Amino acid sequence: MPVLQALIGVAVVGWVLNDVFTTVILPRPAPARYRPAGLLTRWTWRIWRRYADASRSPELREQRLGIFAPAIVMILLGVWIVLLIVGFGLVMHALSAEVRPPLPDFGAALYFAAISLLTIGYGDFVPVSGLSRAVSVAEGSVGLGIVALTITYLFSLHSSFERRELQVVTLDARAGAPPSGTALLVTCAAFDDDAEELDHIFEEWERWSAEVLESHLAYPILMFFRSTHDHESWVSAIGAVLDAATLMLTTVEGGPQGQASATRGIGTHLVEDIDRFFRFIVRDRPLEGPMIERGEFDDARARLRAAGYVLVPDADASWTEFARLRAEYAGPLNAIARFLDVPPAQWIGDRSYVPH
Repeated sequence: MPVLQALIGVAVVGWVLNDVFTTVILPRPAPARYRPAGLLTRWTWRIWRRYADASRSPELREQRLGIFAPAIVMILLGVWIVLLIVGFGLVMHALSAEVRPPLPDFGAALYFAAISLLTIGYGDFVPVSGLSRAVSVAEGSVGLGIVALTITYLFSLHSSFERRELQVVTLDARAGAPPSGTALLVTCAAFDDDAEELDHIFEEWERWSAEVLESHLAYPILMFFRSTHDHESWVSAIGAVLDAATLMLTTVEGGPQGQASATRGIGTHLVEDIDRFFRFIVRDRPLEGPMIERGEFDDARARLRAAGYVLVPDADASWTEFARLRAEYAGPLNAIARFLDVPPAQWIGDRSYVPH
């Protein structure tokens, strides 16, 4: 039994340390289906989302949803510490004879593991052999390391969140809230040099997409951090920019075609990679097609023509190409929006799943 207890304890400690390394240190995506961080986030989000959707008002709903991500980070720290105490407690219980006074039961072993991990050390239990001393020193080192890494993790999350939201907020002035690709193009048409303005916007969002792709795959919890402003979301924002770039490529003649193509490419890559990596949490199968009606596209053409853009003469060919390009990102983007309960925007989300 002592050997089995020690092996189980070592396995629990290894499981947690692997999760800490993968979640905090490893700068690349890694499967989280069987790790504490993934299990905790996945199941608590489903429960919390139902609780938030039952709110009496949209303001209360958004407030509740906004609490989730910061809270789950702190809860995850607590879960790591508790699991480490259990793991080291099993090991110390197996070594109870090598502690003075000997540990009388598993509860005492958990207590000894806790004060060693948290570096409290009252001195009521003292390891006397080389192995028990090594385990105690390892506990203290792991405890200090977990706290230090979590603080670093929090700073990294907030830094990435602020950079992401700064770009989302600045889109308001040109694309509205919720943002719209058509509104973005119409607003930019009022500038003296609309092509230069659009080229600058598309270039900024190309860099933003690359940064969000890297940060959100490395730190998946960032997906759940919600915007601090009403009717805004990083999902709706990238959807609006992708729609604007796709309209520019298929419907408008002239303009920054090259930069629009580059932005659409990296933006579609962002949506597809996030959907592919998080397929175990985005449960809704992405729908096929552009996910808008032909009438909505014709309305967008009318607005663009009224704003002064020169449009592709063949509306049917324009619609066919637009539908083909939009189908590459519309389904996955809608699935992500549904999973995160993002407020629907024009052409983003099916406009039926959010109660308010």
